[in-house]
Amino acid sequence: MRYKKVSFVAAEAPQAIQAQVALTKLYGNCPPDQADVIVPLGGDGFMLETLHRFIDQNIPVYGMHRGSIGFLLNSYEETNLLSHLDSADAVTLHPLRMQAKTVLGEIHEALAINEVSLLRQSRQAAKIRIKLDGVTRLEELICDGVLLSTPAGSTAYNLSAHGPIIPIGTDLLALTPISAFRPRRWRGALLAASTQVTFETLEFDKRPISAVADFTEIRDVTEVSVSEDQSHSLTLLFDTEHNLEERIIREQFLP
Repeated sequence: MRYKKVSFVAAEAPQAIQAQVALTKLYGNCPPDQADVIVPLGGDGFMLETLHRFIDQNIPVYGMHRGSIGFLLNSYEETNLLSHLDSADAVTLHPLRMQAKTVLGEIHEALAINEVSLLRQSRQAAKIRIKLDGVTRLEELICDGVLLSTPAGSTAYNLSAHGPIIPIGTDLLALTPISAFRPRRWRGALLAASTQVTFETLEFDKRPISAVADFTEIRDVTEVSVSEDQSHSLTLLFDTEHNLEERIIREQFLP
């Protein structure tokens, strides 16, 4: 078997903690830094936290659903876990790296597995200029915000903002406006994963904007650059009959 040493990590929800206790009795619980695979028990939010926590460890992650939303998670089963791990399909993801400059001239960096979003901080609509690889493609977007999503994050905030669902392995990113006022008919764009996207905030003195990379928020930004970070790789494991690509396809045909 490929995965003999398993580390179970649990969200704070009672059902997640109970699952951790039950699985530990069956398989033991290895410290994460010594494990062959990490098994988060919770919902998508906890899964995302776990991926960030171990992003530099290069350890495969097989999530099991013990929370509310479980798009990135496998079904919970206590029996035959090692067989499930051995036959699971592996998906490799690369996060986005955000570099944000504030009105004070400070530079902040953060990684995003789902998306980087820019959001207005006040009642005033945001005004944002968008550059792709240094070329201005949209001189002024008046909106509540805008986001850049990975394929793994395309069914999260991006989908709620009416952005496209991106199948895994397509090397694309979704650039999606949030409540665009001008230009009214602009619905976003699909970009090559290698594209460097730069957002410049306009009139930031009276239209303050925050930038958010998953859980990290930077307020009062003037410029935000985002690109795929090939130096970090995340390996997610999914049951063959319920893999992530199939979930994404099904999501597009839900009533």
